[in-house]
Amino acid sequence: MRMTSALPWTRSANMAFTLYSLIQTAILCTNAIAVLHEERFLSKIGWGADQSVGGFGDEPGIKAQLLNLIRSVRTVMRVPLIIVNSVCIVLLLLFG
Repeated sequence: MRMTSALPWTRSANMAFTLYSLIQTAILCTNAIAVLHEERFLSKIGWGADQSVGGFGDEPGIKAQLLNLIRSVRTVMRVPLIIVNSVCIVLLLLFG
């Protein structure tokens, strides 16, 4: 009885772990953060703008820091994400 190499990681040339796939994953995660709407989604799970009110001089908690990160990604990365997404779409159309 002869054993053939049918392991999934030995025969898949389409599922290569490349630098492009890492970049694409980072872009997808940044897109996911950028589309979170504060009133529609975040306030329903208790992460609204009024939830992170702290006292003066208090260290912000993890929740407040994450909300600040989400707001800053939405503000700063809007135009660069449009450009990077367009480049990725063109590359996928050209090279498959």
